[in-house]
Amino acid sequence: MPGALPAPDQGCVAAWRGVTVRYPHQPRDAVGPVTLDLAPGEHLLLLGPSGAGKSTLLDTLTGLVPNVIPAALDGGITALGSDPASRTPAGWSRDIARHFQDADQTLCGMRVEDEIAFALENQGLDPGAIQERVAAAMRQVGINAAWRERRTTTLSGGERQLVALAATLAQASRVLLVDEPTSHLAPLAAGRLHHLLMTRAPGRSVLIVDHRLDGLITAIDRVAVLGRDGRIMVEGQPAALFRSHAAELDAAGVWRPLASQIDTALAAMGVAPPRPPANIADVMTHLTALDRTGQTRARQALEPLVAAALPSGPGPEPGARTVAARLCGADCAPFLGPVVLRNVDLTIMRGEILGILGANGAGKSTLGLSLAGLLRLKAGSRDGAAGGVAFQNPESQFVSGSVREEVEAALAAPGSKARPGAVETVLAGWGLGHAASQHPFELSHGQKRRLALATLTAGGRWPLLVLDEPMAGLDAASAASLAARIEALAAEGHAIALITHDMDLALRLCRRSVVVGEGGIMADAATTDVMADPALLARAGLAPPVFKPVLDWFGEAAP
Repeated sequence: MPGALPAPDQGCVAAWRGVTVRYPHQPRDAVGPVTLDLAPGEHLLLLGPSGAGKSTLLDTLTGLVPNVIPAALDGGITALGSDPASRTPAGWSRDIARHFQDADQTLCGMRVEDEIAFALENQGLDPGAIQERVAAAMRQVGINAAWRERRTTTLSGGERQLVALAATLAQASRVLLVDEPTSHLAPLAAGRLHHLLMTRAPGRSVLIVDHRLDGLITAIDRVAVLGRDGRIMVEGQPAALFRSHAAELDAAGVWRPLASQIDTALAAMGVAPPRPPANIADVMTHLTALDRTGQTRARQALEPLVAAALPSGPGPEPGARTVAARLCGADCAPFLGPVVLRNVDLTIMRGEILGILGANGAGKSTLGLSLAGLLRLKAGSRDGAAGGVAFQNPESQFVSGSVREEVEAALAAPGSKARPGAVETVLAGWGLGHAASQHPFELSHGQKRRLALATLTAGGRWPLLVLDEPMAGLDAASAASLAARIEALAAEGHAIALITHDMDLALRLCRRSVVVGEGGIMADAATTDVMADPALLARAGLAPPVFKPVLDWFGEAAP
């Protein structure tokens, strides 16, 4: 009939036709209308700003939305040629494996080997085959065999994410739906996981949502971008799409690979490569091939990016700063857990942004909580005022029934310096005004993180702030805004301890960083010195910033 939606192509492994989703009591659709296909064997990257509906779209394919998560769903969907409603969400697990953005949505609190085996046992596989798959999945993602008996509740956030990924991969499904798989992983682990997820497997299709694009993008066949209105903005081949739609993506707050950002800067000076670069290696090949005039123009094009990659301003004078908190000879342990860091000596100053770097499970979060005074030391001492902590899982901070109430409670807390009318100011400043009446758990992951940071910083009550992976799940615009807020808080005299796996972020914000590993502090030095020590980074399970080859070239190409 006229105006009818076209039927999904039965050759697609997944297809959405004019799909819209609206959650109960919400004034607008969470996503859509969306028309999108996933072809057999294709690697499709889904991008978009926080709250655009990326996770919701993934949830519709196996019927989680609307059969488990209530919502009004319109349009047509096929999964492997069938209506998602033809099976229960659990019934799709043999053919469609779903990795959630929050690892705790996948895990059940069992032992590591039981978590990985859980879906396989539900499929009725032979015990011997299950053990083989569990062992293979653990090897693939780099999980130590000694973890088998550990309960996942004792693992760090990044370690839980590794287990959740192993459980997803062990299913050997025809379709992988993967949501932010590397947001809490250290650089080497993230690189290994990107390689593993995107290695071609016969008959396997992958739909991945990720903000960590460098190292991933060369394995992607096609990119689809959801806009803030939940509709498809653009789609196409990665490198060409990032070049031709750069301004639109930036305006929407969508992440672009660093190679694309450099490509845009070079194009403005007329020295862009003839073909859009797929990665930093392509950029470096082009830069080194330029003649002297081209290199001069390239330096001029890259100067703003180089300046933005390093801390801005001179920083506070050492003699003018005061101690915010100090650990002396500290033995640090998680709550009800064994000591993981011994004999720690660490001082953080007012006005300082200190990077805390290290591999998954090295003890970074334990160190941050100890520095803030939230964990009792097993030995040694701590001096200084108590600190506020933005936890790795933002849901850990929510205590109220709406976004507005969360902000009101933060502003009413003892020590808050808030003025009348501050609630609306805070909500607007963090882009949460439209969600004021929603329950915090109804927000997207990126919105939850913004709310957690808003409540922590509202009222300026904490002289020390410990931020544990604060950028995870944030879109590009929100991440840039938060980086500026962190700098402003430091300029106001707050001490900021920034726990991050994002080496470019640490280089950008932190003049000084500590590297955690091997049961203690492996290094405490200027961040530029840490990033220039490949042996130290390798020992710590880290990698240099993505931007480092460009910084090195910029210095070498100096006139």
